[in-house]
Amino acid sequence: MIKKILENSLEILMLTGILIFINILAHYFHTFIDLTEEKRFTLSGSTKNILQKLNTPIRVKVLLEGDFPSGFKRLKQSTKEMLDQMSSESTFIEYQFENPNEGTVDEVNNLRKSLTQEGLIPTNLMVRSGTENKEQIIYPYAILNAGEKKIAINLLEEQRIDQNQNEDLGNSISLLEYKFGNGLQKIIQKSKKNILVTTGHGELSEEQTKAMFAILYPFYNIGRVNLDSTPVLKKDVDLLIIPKPSQAFSEKNKFSIDQYIMNGGKVMFFLDRLAMSLDSMNTRKEYIPEPLEINLEDLLFKYGFRIEPGFVLDLECSKIPQVVGSQGNKPQIELFPWYYHPLLASYTNHPVSKNIDRVTSEFPSFIDTIKTKTFSKKSILLASSSYSRYQLAPMKIDFEILRYKPIPEKFNKPHLPIAVLSEGEFPSLYENRLDENMISTLKNIQLDFKAKSSPTSILVVADGDIVKNIFDKESGKFAPLGYSKFEKRTFNGNKDFLLNSVEYMISPDNVLDARSKDIKLRMLDHVKAESEKLKWQLLNIGLPILAIIAFGIINHFVRKKKYIRT
Repeated sequence: MIKKILENSLEILMLTGILIFINILAHYFHTFIDLTEEKRFTLSGSTKNILQKLNTPIRVKVLLEGDFPSGFKRLKQSTKEMLDQMSSESTFIEYQFENPNEGTVDEVNNLRKSLTQEGLIPTNLMVRSGTENKEQIIYPYAILNAGEKKIAINLLEEQRIDQNQNEDLGNSISLLEYKFGNGLQKIIQKSKKNILVTTGHGELSEEQTKAMFAILYPFYNIGRVNLDSTPVLKKDVDLLIIPKPSQAFSEKNKFSIDQYIMNGGKVMFFLDRLAMSLDSMNTRKEYIPEPLEINLEDLLFKYGFRIEPGFVLDLECSKIPQVVGSQGNKPQIELFPWYYHPLLASYTNHPVSKNIDRVTSEFPSFIDTIKTKTFSKKSILLASSSYSRYQLAPMKIDFEILRYKPIPEKFNKPHLPIAVLSEGEFPSLYENRLDENMISTLKNIQLDFKAKSSPTSILVVADGDIVKNIFDKESGKFAPLGYSKFEKRTFNGNKDFLLNSVEYMISPDNVLDARSKDIKLRMLDHVKAESEKLKWQLLNIGLPILAIIAFGIINHFVRKKKYIRT
């Protein structure tokens, strides 16, 4: 009997020792197997690279503690899981969840005032509690701190016009890795990349680009350059932006751009093919737009792009006001869809434009891609909807089109390319075409002519208004990118498209790869759940009880048989 007790005690001690040893190993070595279809618990390679580069503690404060509706509970849990994954990759990640609505009235009000001053605007939700509704204030933010540097991340995506709240929360969860990775990348970077915006060719004015500069300035060194005074763009210029020129580029300017690209420089072209705006129709019933002679057609053609001289019309578009009558002395105004202002979207999984809101445009043209003598990969980042068509110049533009109900069958040119990114090698426009002035210029600055580029990227957008903001001269204030003054709303896709494009083209650790991850929301089939309610109740309640009873009976007979023999 004593021997059996000793054997049983030894077995218990060995089992306890094994469990302690396994827990010690688990503390130092963390691993898991991701069995989800979309690999939601597996970090992308770019995110892992950023985490492995950390050499200073990053403290993350998440303001998602509290009693939330089910959707925000899911966002909170997904945020915790993401931070757990990141902290398992790097010991420098520390995080905590806080409730900004907890404390005395004065403490909560002071904290809310402080958060508002930092630009953290809460989300107001109407939550049903019993028979009454109550307002709940939620701060869906994470604040990253590294020493004196601080970055706030909005974990909740803006509601898109084509999605419901559940889809928006699913989109927010899909982008968690990208948002945290992007925040980490920006908070640890020691030096900023350099961006230049061209002037001198009728480009967007300083007032019209205030929003673009405000978006890029916190993360990049951005300034303006006149190519007449800067014939050579140095290699420390990481990106060149050409925003809606309306005057011709000289051959000297084009040569500067060409050789900048040949030396690995990256360029974003935001171009209009025809001169047209709503203001053109203020004083006339109809308008015939004229081609813009900016002398970049041959340069773009050599790189594999051709912007067609026409306009894209789309049934999915923004609205403009029209007078439909009068009441007394006051005109009656209604908003009508204006097909020449398409709301652009992405129909691919490219990380630049995946999961962003619609991008508003004004009189865009469309792009044909052309095969070049060198290899480059082209990606359509923005396109028109399934219900679009085009008009080629010459054409007449008037408001008569609004008098008639559109015929969808005539909008039969779907997904016309508006923004195209090309990555790879490009041939020089000036191969075998150098004149004496160009040769002399190169000799003076001690540079060699290059006929083929090193690997680089070029983005062409067939609408310059995508990066233009509205400016009020009287108040000196400017509207955000994508703001529709007639609909009084902002399409956030314009801002996201600009930021994502810049980041993708010049960032060494391309954390945008994480945007390609798609977390699927597998919604409950309510009809099936209701019809099979009794079956699942019996399975969930009765089966465990039956299993316990069966285990008790079997255990009783085993013990009875064992001890009767002894």
